[in-house]
Amino acid sequence: MPSFSQFVYNQKFKTLPKPTTTHPNKTILITGSNVGLGKEAARHFTQLGASTVILAVRSLSKGEAAKADIEATTGRRNVVQVRHLDMSSYESCIDFVEKIEKEVERLDVVVLNAGVARGEWEMMADDESTITVNVVSTFLLALSLLPKMKKTANRFNTRPTLTIVASEVHFWAKFPEKDAPEGKIFTELSTKKEGIDMANRYQVSKLLDVLCTRAMADRKAAQAIPVTINTVNPGFCYSELSREGGWTFKIMLFLLGRTTEAGSRNLVYAGSAGAETHGQYISDCTTEMPSEFVLSREGYEVQNRVWAELCEKLEKIKPGVTANL
Repeated sequence: MPSFSQFVYNQKFKTLPKPTTTHPNKTILITGSNVGLGKEAARHFTQLGASTVILAVRSLSKGEAAKADIEATTGRRNVVQVRHLDMSSYESCIDFVEKIEKEVERLDVVVLNAGVARGEWEMMADDESTITVNVVSTFLLALSLLPKMKKTANRFNTRPTLTIVASEVHFWAKFPEKDAPEGKIFTELSTKKEGIDMANRYQVSKLLDVLCTRAMADRKAAQAIPVTINTVNPGFCYSELSREGGWTFKIMLFLLGRTTEAGSRNLVYAGSAGAETHGQYISDCTTEMPSEFVLSREGYEVQNRVWAELCEKLEKIKPGVTANL
């Protein structure tokens, strides 16, 4: 587990390299990209020569504003597209993927960045909202977009990259739900209990992102799939996630927070990375080890349980989707 002093040092004194890998003729898709990290990552990809950068956003008006800003700062027009995606709705996720399949020629980089950090309990679809958006919808999109990425690999002789945005906070997640009876982890996560810590719920969701990314790579090694799947920690950054945070969170953000542009360099690095990062956890623009729990025997057992439950859930939402891996 990283010490607090190491965390402070990384946040305050570690300078991340600016992205330099170019993406000519490539199509990039970023969720949650009308503001914050996603928007800054989209700006980098646009500047680095991508032919198409898709902003997948809940608010089309905010997406159009982000597009205008990116065009103004990069001087590149007819590159950025805005498409609607509401990750609180599984139907919206399915509809979004169907349109991408039909209307987009290729898909080289997918950065699944959209996420929520809720201050209050709310159910969305079948699960508590943090789990719905940060985990279930994220992996519904990941598995649903893989066929298009595989076709891109074969048709254009390239290796696309699928990046799941996680967080360093997975190191500190308290995950009592892991002790639920067999097949009941997600049930426990979506059962409201008195005094539930919603800040910890965000940390748990990011732990699940790391576990499920590793589960995908565990089932399909780099040589068995033409798409690189990795996960990334952007660091502690100014973003829309802070809007429901308390005063302690906001004070820490003021003292230690990275700019969204700096954090977005991690997203671009991960999305530009190759097969050597398959299944890996990326932080500070390098491959690092995830938490001790993730690497433990217990963590591996929980990883398999979580993945099995998630696959069962996803099959009910979109039959056949797990076979895309």
